[in-house]
Amino acid sequence: MLKKNVTYETIKEDSEGQKIDNFLLKILKNIPKSHIYKILRSGEIRVNKKRVKTGYKLTLGDSVRIPPLSYPAISKPAKVVASHAQKILLEQNIVFEDDCLIALNKPAGIAVHGGSGISLGVIEQFRQLRPDAKFLELVHRIDKDTSGLLLLAKKRSALVAMHELIRKKRLHKKYLVMVAGSWQKKQLTVDLDLVEQKNHDGLKKVSVAKTIDVHVKTKQSKSIFFLKRRYTDFSMLEVKLITGRTHQIRVHLAHLGFPILGDEKYGNFELNKTLRSKGVKRMFLHAMELGFTHPILEKNILLNAPVPDSFTALEESAT
Repeated sequence: MLKKNVTYETIKEDSEGQKIDNFLLKILKNIPKSHIYKILRSGEIRVNKKRVKTGYKLTLGDSVRIPPLSYPAISKPAKVVASHAQKILLEQNIVFEDDCLIALNKPAGIAVHGGSGISLGVIEQFRQLRPDAKFLELVHRIDKDTSGLLLLAKKRSALVAMHELIRKKRLHKKYLVMVAGSWQKKQLTVDLDLVEQKNHDGLKKVSVAKTIDVHVKTKQSKSIFFLKRRYTDFSMLEVKLITGRTHQIRVHLAHLGFPILGDEKYGNFELNKTLRSKGVKRMFLHAMELGFTHPILEKNILLNAPVPDSFTALEESAT
């Protein structure tokens, strides 16, 4: 057993505005979640010498008293370090950066979060790339196999402001996608209720809710599709997201009978196999455009990520 003495944490900019329970969960990594809430409710955690509730939001300069805690020593997994090549790739793909935000043109095949200490996601790589950064967090997520624009916040105030824009549906997102089949409509709005489930392996999968069931939690999802170009066996579309549900575009298109080329979860598996035999190994979904009002400067920002070479190569092969 390890024993800790009373410690005091002074709240800095990277934790300003964070709820006390989330702050404690972040810094007391080996303490069970249930025990953290227990010492909060008992008043053993104090902020500026006063008891606080779990929803208390920390302010700059707050002094947090953390009592002595006993817990089993937990061996830390070996630290995974991003390669020099990975770091260069990330730096080369930055399309916008200021004191508040980083916008990255994420390559396909890199997850935004790492898993099980085996691999590093974008956020872990950036934290290694910028060891002196006081704060670095993802503003939003895109799938591992999706390329394109991804926002990171360099200040908690920027993160909170961007999350408020997302909540109010004021973050403009546009995607480029290649789908199997001949798409006919110039514009189509899709508005469906989605349900998230986990398969026997514990992996998340999203589907369209088929019936109304008060016991099943559904989420409304809305996308607007625009036809860009038709080819013999596939079509290129632009997609404007109105909501940002997990796997939304992928599920909408699969439901309509136009699966995304290379989508290994919701796509046409025989077609994907044929593509792989031709050396095409990605999912053809690209976050091409992001627009928002800057959280601090209050000016309009419109960012674009270039069309990936893989999209261009596929188009050329069809002409």
